Amino acid sequence: MHTTTDILLALFIVYVAAQVGAEIAQRLRFPAVVGEIAAGAVIGPSVLGWVHVSEPLEMLSEIGAVLLLFAVGLETRVGDLKRVGKAATLVGVSGVIFPFVMGALWARYAGFETPKAMFIAAAFVATSAGITARVLQEMGVLNRTESRVILGAAVIDDILAMLLLGVVTALQGGGSVNVVGLLLVLAQAVAFIVVITLFGTTFMRKSSMLLESPINPLSPLTLSLALTLGLAAAAAHLGLAAIIGAFLAGMIAAESQQRHTLERQIQAIMSFLVPFFFVVTGAKVDLSQLAGLPALGMLAMVTLLAVVSKLIGCGLGALSLGRKSALIVGVGMVPRGEVGIIVASLGLAAGVFTGMTYAVIIAMSLITSIIAPPVLSALLAGMPKEEASPLDEETSHLIPVEETGHHGQRHRRKE
Repeated sequence: MHTTTDILLALFIVYVAAQVGAEIAQRLRFPAVVGEIAAGAVIGPSVLGWVHVSEPLEMLSEIGAVLLLFAVGLETRVGDLKRVGKAATLVGVSGVIFPFVMGALWARYAGFETPKAMFIAAAFVATSAGITARVLQEMGVLNRTESRVILGAAVIDDILAMLLLGVVTALQGGGSVNVVGLLLVLAQAVAFIVVITLFGTTFMRKSSMLLESPINPLSPLTLSLALTLGLAAAAAHLGLAAIIGAFLAGMIAAESQQRHTLERQIQAIMSFLVPFFFVVTGAKVDLSQLAGLPALGMLAMVTLLAVVSKLIGCGLGALSLGRKSALIVGVGMVPRGEVGIIVASLGLAAGVFTGMTYAVIIAMSLITSIIAPPVLSALLAGMPKEEASPLDEETSHLIPVEETGHHGQRHRRKE
């Protein structure tokens, strides 16, 4: 039982650690997210032991991830994604096949039985949309073609990852896989995304003034947040990650006339809640399980496979964009983050993983989340600026030009 004092003290420590970690990381020219994840590992049970991940912290972490993906969706137009639909599909599919096959082959070679090897391989599959999206948002490059491909592919990635997880979970008990049931889950997921995206954005384009109908002057924000929570819950109910529903809610709100106002209003809420997601992610790793050479050797191999498999799979899928862009997309799809952690947690709960295997999968997810952002930043820093999309140009005259700063906060340029 956690008292109010305990909860508030934990929130204080996590939030201050996030700010300190982000500041140090940015002064070292790393993205803020790297510092926040590292700060979580330092204040967590493995090092200082100041914070243990409790239910309140876990809940705030989830809300932070939901808000982050809503904000990313808010800067992503349906028309933009349609233009990269083919590339995103190729990246998403190949980015699942290559990591799964390579992960399964390695686990089988390492001595794991086939069902367990497939469960381990499932942790290699899904990209963490939240971590990559944060880096893209911090750099102000969400309008780039590569960014749209990454975000679109991450949605496809998540659907296929959930399907694979259903298959490998069924195999653990030695039972047969219900193919019809899995196909039904896949159909529901695809239908949910397509229906919400097409009908939701069409409705918002025609009726966005309804957001200002209530007396509350902040009604566009409050109604958009309600939509975000509703779609996040609906996505989770269908077996998808809640952040996919939040991303779709942001895409719907992006079609409203109040889009730029929403972008400004959401920043204050995000600056408080989003850091909890990354610090809690870092606090979950148990470094004591990685103390021996066998564990470190396994971690090195697993991390190498995780990186190489995504670079090859996603890079090949994005070759039509050019080699440099394909490399950017491949690096952007490398972070496993919370998705790998979820798979590892399920494996531990089901008795599939030992403590060491669990720690290795968790550490791999965190390492890929830490090494990808600075590489992605370096690659994007050398790329020429892209023109704004026609959809953005239609509304660009409505607001002052802004720049993106620390934690995605926006600052008006001086005239």
